[in-house]
Amino acid sequence: MGQPRACQIIQSAVFRRSSASGAGKQGERNGRLFLFLVCIVLTPMLMVGCSGMKGGFHDKAAFEEANDLFSQGKYQASLDKYEHLIEKEPTARDRVLFEMGIIYSHPKNEHKDYAKSLDCFQKLITGYPGSDYRPNSEMMVFTINNVIFKDRLIAEQQAQIGVLHQEAKGKDNEVATLHQRIMALEQNVLDFATRKRSVDRIVIEKKERRLMLISTGEVLKTYKIALGGNPDGPKERQGDNKTPEGTYVIDGKNKNSQYHQALHVSYPNERDKKRAKELGVSPGGDIMIHGIKTGFSWVGDLQANKDWTKGCIAVTDEEIEEIYKLVPLNTVVEIRP
Repeated sequence: MGQPRACQIIQSAVFRRSSASGAGKQGERNGRLFLFLVCIVLTPMLMVGCSGMKGGFHDKAAFEEANDLFSQGKYQASLDKYEHLIEKEPTARDRVLFEMGIIYSHPKNEHKDYAKSLDCFQKLITGYPGSDYRPNSEMMVFTINNVIFKDRLIAEQQAQIGVLHQEAKGKDNEVATLHQRIMALEQNVLDFATRKRSVDRIVIEKKERRLMLISTGEVLKTYKIALGGNPDGPKERQGDNKTPEGTYVIDGKNKNSQYHQALHVSYPNERDKKRAKELGVSPGGDIMIHGIKTGFSWVGDLQANKDWTKGCIAVTDEEIEEIYKLVPLNTVVEIRP
């Protein structure tokens, strides 16, 4: 046998609202207990049926038709039938009001109306104080009022969340605007500084993953970088995927590199050659400061999130264009651990 309608509406109200309000496991346990107690009260009455109620009624077929319409999900048709029974069966009006109150508040009724549901139950409570349906109507009034309160609370919270989302979006826009202004100011400073003097040193800090352009001891600009895939420690041999550590110079420039543009670093120096000789290995070479591999420029700033080179120092294509323009040959390159 299916659940009585009152149990269905209360079950939906309890579990839907406790979930929406984030009550958690404790709230769910409380909801189950509440549902259990209410159904204990309602089930015996609803299983007895209309004929077992005080006063009885004459048109049993009409009640069965109204109930069948409800079972088929034809809620408005069922309500229309009960409206007709209000006049036709005056001795069963309490039953009719109760049934209509349930239908108006049923969760599957797309046109449910809590105000009309409460009106039905209130009419029953005040007009039929001795009705067997009164205790259950009082319980339904309590339940529906609780649902309305939680609906209002949830709506208010959702509105607050919407406002906070808009505020956060506004802050994001402000941050993006400020970031653009900072970048523009940095570019202005760089342009002004390089008009007066040239870059005389590049400092690369491997641990911090940054490259700095220096002029007479002043940092003109800093870039995020990617290193060799095995970045810890100095480069010792060919193929070890390490980025060198030491002091070098820019001894060549390639404007048509397969990595957009490139500046050649004078690795190996004398110390590197000596170490490799002691180890009986080739020190390797072709260490560059370069951009992103041709065809992958869309990666942009994300290239610095992972060390992906074979020992070179990588920046974005836009950044290598700037570095290429600002750094003359024989500029000192200091690569720190």
